[in-house]
Amino acid sequence: MQKVFEMEKPVKISGVVITYNEEKNLGMCLQSLKGVVDEIVIVDSFSKDKTEKIAHEYDAVFIQHPFDGHIEQKNYAASVASHNIILSLDADEALNDALRQEIIKIKSDWQKDGYWVNRLNQYAGRWIRHGSWYPDRKIRLFDRRKAKWGGHNPHDKIIMDGSSMTGRLKGNLLHYTYDPEDIVEVYTEHMNQINFFATKWAESAKDRGKRVIPLWHLVLRPPLQFLWEFVFLHGFLDGSIGFVMAKHSAWHKYLKYLKLHGMYAEERKR
Repeated sequence: MQKVFEMEKPVKISGVVITYNEEKNLGMCLQSLKGVVDEIVIVDSFSKDKTEKIAHEYDAVFIQHPFDGHIEQKNYAASVASHNIILSLDADEALNDALRQEIIKIKSDWQKDGYWVNRLNQYAGRWIRHGSWYPDRKIRLFDRRKAKWGGHNPHDKIIMDGSSMTGRLKGNLLHYTYDPEDIVEVYTEHMNQINFFATKWAESAKDRGKRVIPLWHLVLRPPLQFLWEFVFLHGFLDGSIGFVMAKHSAWHKYLKYLKLHGMYAEERKR
């Protein structure tokens, strides 16, 4: 028998953010939550900068907790919030005005168990509105009794219960991915992050027993990924930045499977 949760209206929302050395982004994130959520909870993995000071400036509940992974930390953060309705943001994200108004409205008319939002990503000072980077839909507003964080670290995602219902919100979740001041530094940082995520993906895939793809796939899949991003998902409409996004996506596709091949090859040598 499906368990039905009674929801008082207007619902109360806990805004939840996990942090580590986020003094550069945190104020922008928390400012966007003011007037929308009923409390702000920050779970911090022992920052060394002014993160805690900024959190207190916004009257946030500040909790320090060891970091065991993005999924584990976000589930812990949701569990210590005062309210069952969770709005989860990363420190480099902020609600735009349209999304703020949508969430305020939904508080008085809560009908679903979770809500999808469109995430709009900024890269080198420009908003990416095509390719796989937009609308980049995420569930970020949810009833914690019907959802939890899952996926494979570091790529976390909300997993809704099978009986749950979801809706969509208007507006955008603004994601400030890379500092726009130095374009060369932006590209270097992005490539380093691609390498890091490819390694993490390969490690996770191997732990799950995922088998490697044939080597000839390594030749075909990256250019197909580029075409998918740049042509079929209209990445070309973002100009030169769209070309870079498609190229990096293809490189990530190649690198993660190459690393998985390498891990199995090393294992066979032992």
